[in-house]
Amino acid sequence: MVERLRAGPASVSQLAEPLGITLTAVTQHLKVLEEAKLASTLKTGRVRVCRLETAGFALLETWARARRNEWDRRLERLGDLLGG
Repeated sequence: MVERLRAGPASVSQLAEPLGITLTAVTQHLKVLEEAKLASTLKTGRVRVCRLETAGFALLETWARARRNEWDRRLERLGDLLGG
């Protein structure tokens, strides 16, 4: 869904079609993206159009960068435990 929205705004039905999922499922996924401030929707008439919110992705990137060293250490420990 996020990959599709990278190409530009899309309606809920346009998002559902290639995924083979229901409009209800798409709406549920969009709700999560909206709560995370990664997407927004605007209803125009009977059509709900969705778009990505780049500011949300900038915040996500900042958050992930701040935790990268910790994740690297944990993955290295896991590899040691698994004999890697």
